[in-house]
Amino acid sequence: MKNRVTGLGGIFFKTKDPDQIKTWYKNHLGLNTDNYGCSFWWKDKDGNDAMTQWSPFSSDTKYFEPSEKPFMINFRVENLVELMEELKKEGVTIVGEIAEYDYGKFGYIMDPDGNKLELWEPVDKAFL
Repeated sequence: MKNRVTGLGGIFFKTKDPDQIKTWYKNHLGLNTDNYGCSFWWKDKDGNDAMTQWSPFSSDTKYFEPSEKPFMINFRVENLVELMEELKKEGVTIVGEIAEYDYGKFGYIMDPDGNKLELWEPVDKAFL
């Protein structure tokens, strides 16, 4: 398998008050925040539109489970189904099943430090 991770898809973190944090980042750093946080648009190496997401989550979110960490990193990947099969063969802990939406496929794994990682095969044009 040639490419695994192709870029950073997002940074997600827990906070006591996501709305307050989004407002602070908007007011002080100029982030164009919405209900989900902020989307950063860029061009990939082939000139295609691509997006990286910054999102604060409520401190009591269950989305990061089974990790107990206050953050989760999302990596952009190619061929998620094939990658998940390879990772399973390599002994990587897989969390749940692959989920598919109009904006991409998602898979979840755990690293050796107990960090849940979100792997995303994006469909960036769904956001345009």
